[in-house]
Amino acid sequence: MLSAHSPAQSGARQVGAATPLSICLATHNAHKVAELRALLQQHAPTLAAGLRLLSLSELGVHEAAVEDGSDCPSNAYKKARHAAERTGLWSLADDSGLFVKALSGAPGVHSARYGGEPAEGQSQDARNRQVLLSALAQVPLALRGAFFLCVLCLHPPVAAQAPASAALFAEGRCRGHLLLAESGGGGFGYDPLFVPDAAELAEAGLGSDRAGLSFGVLTSEDKNQLSHRTRALLALLPALSLLQAPDSASRLSSS
Repeated sequence: MLSAHSPAQSGARQVGAATPLSICLATHNAHKVAELRALLQQHAPTLAAGLRLLSLSELGVHEAAVEDGSDCPSNAYKKARHAAERTGLWSLADDSGLFVKALSGAPGVHSARYGGEPAEGQSQDARNRQVLLSALAQVPLALRGAFFLCVLCLHPPVAAQAPASAALFAEGRCRGHLLLAESGGGGFGYDPLFVPDAAELAEAGLGSDRAGLSFGVLTSEDKNQLSHRTRALLALLPALSLLQAPDSASRLSSS
């Protein structure tokens, strides 16, 4: 799903084949940066060659956006706008969450810090999984339905304090269920607990031999065929491609 909010601003940069266009990835999360770069290379290698994806850390921006929105689109916009103001670049933000039916949609927008402060020597991801398993302790496997949601927001360069400007949004989901215990050490976040539905595997062209495997067990290539982030990025590819056109600002405003 791709949607736009507010009229487009000028300021898109023209780029030639020998000059990749720099885009800020509005995150300090190294896992997300690596996954987005891999996704772009896997699904659009020609486009990937013309774009240079740089994290906030790589651009010397250490201040994080305030993520106080009530949903993923709101937080994605806040992060993209924050990055665009501070870098002067087109900025791409990702806001994702795990939504568990038995927990009335939790962790949802609070997925990143759901577990609270981790113990000494424990990662935030491990703490989040620990608390989630505890919350689901009395919930049988058959009732552990869940889905991952990713919302991407692409924001043009903007001066600080400028009025609300153009923002393009794309959304992706992946449905599945949560295991009784962690399985696999791959991926990040809640990946070792999440098993995609058989229908999701089939839609992505993956064989039945992957059925029952968590995102923590699937190879990164397999995960990148069907993940929520994959689907959101695929929906955004047309807009990213237009950034390389000479009249990209006007063309994006009409998309």
